[in-house]
Amino acid sequence: MIVKNPILKQRVRKIPNSFSWIDHRLVRQRYIESCTHEQSALYLFLVCVSDDKGLSYYADKSIMKKLDMDMQTLKNARSGLIKNNLIAWQQPIYQVLSLEPMVNTRRSGQMMSLSNLLNNAEVVND
Repeated sequence: MIVKNPILKQRVRKIPNSFSWIDHRLVRQRYIESCTHEQSALYLFLVCVSDDKGLSYYADKSIMKKLDMDMQTLKNARSGLIKNNLIAWQQPIYQVLSLEPMVNTRRSGQMMSLSNLLNNAEVVND
């Protein structure tokens, strides 16, 4: 097991009163792999500015300025995040959504018992 120690001890992050987080499942469940760079930038921005319910109401012009995006790039990024079930949007409100377990749609080519299939279904539904 690797022992992890801070490289710069004087720069260890502390949780501020106004705190946001990025769920590690974004990487572990491969949501990030379905995002373009523009979608990732918009998602990071929305996570940083949202409240405890994931809500924010930044105007398109403000987001475009902060992320150096044009309107079409913002629209495409927003549509991609909506399609990937990462955000909801109803002008002027954005909501960063809770991450649902990813369903593996790839076929392994291996036989599975009915018991394993049902166990996998239970994990997905939890």
